[in-house]
Amino acid sequence: MERKSKQHLITDLRKQILAMQGYNTLSIQEDTYPKLSLLARAFPNQNFPLAGIHEFIALETEDTAASIGFINAILSALMEAGSPSIWISSSRHLFPPAMQRFALNPDQIIFIDLNSQKEMLWVLEEALKCENLSAVVAEIPELSFSQSRRLQLVIEKSKVPAFILRNNPQQINNTTCLARWQITHLPSLLPDGMPGVGQPAWSVNLLKIRNAQPNSFTVAWNGISFQYLNEEKEVSQPIRKLQAS
Repeated sequence: MERKSKQHLITDLRKQILAMQGYNTLSIQEDTYPKLSLLARAFPNQNFPLAGIHEFIALETEDTAASIGFINAILSALMEAGSPSIWISSSRHLFPPAMQRFALNPDQIIFIDLNSQKEMLWVLEEALKCENLSAVVAEIPELSFSQSRRLQLVIEKSKVPAFILRNNPQQINNTTCLARWQITHLPSLLPDGMPGVGQPAWSVNLLKIRNAQPNSFTVAWNGISFQYLNEEKEVSQPIRKLQAS
């Protein structure tokens, strides 16, 4: 009996710690955002955390394109309730009409194009203070720990998640991100015997997950939500290694 009580105490303490780190009120359950239930399996308690920063590392141009598509698929779930999002960049890599492929309307995205990273960081912080947004996406190559900590404190008040795409960063440093992703493209999925361009597919490498082990898997977009690739259709592709500094 005493052993059982101790186990319950440990379980409750773990839940409290996870709640303080973004895995409670802003973590999604399958019945809340079914489009993201598959991704949630990689995180503690099978909750996709939203009370913080998700960092995407893109070392090559094709990785940037793959990451943008993947982020669009996530936004597709978060924006179903109708709230807009903000996309910040200095040299926009996104082609807005292509967002419709992920059931997104470009007119629900506020695009802000700026000249310098200093301006982008300031606008990102201000945007994250807007509580009525679904999410804020920013294409910012470099992000220091102190900068990420500042953004995290803002998110804890507004409850608006940030998705930061780091295109070819000079160094992979420590940040306060909830998860660090590396997305690479896979051959698109075509119906048997059909020509043309099929549904996008990705190799997902979660390099860092707060309170969990790194994870890798392959997924595709079926036009409505994420799905695991069938074993016979999976394509192995080496992940470029990142050097932390």
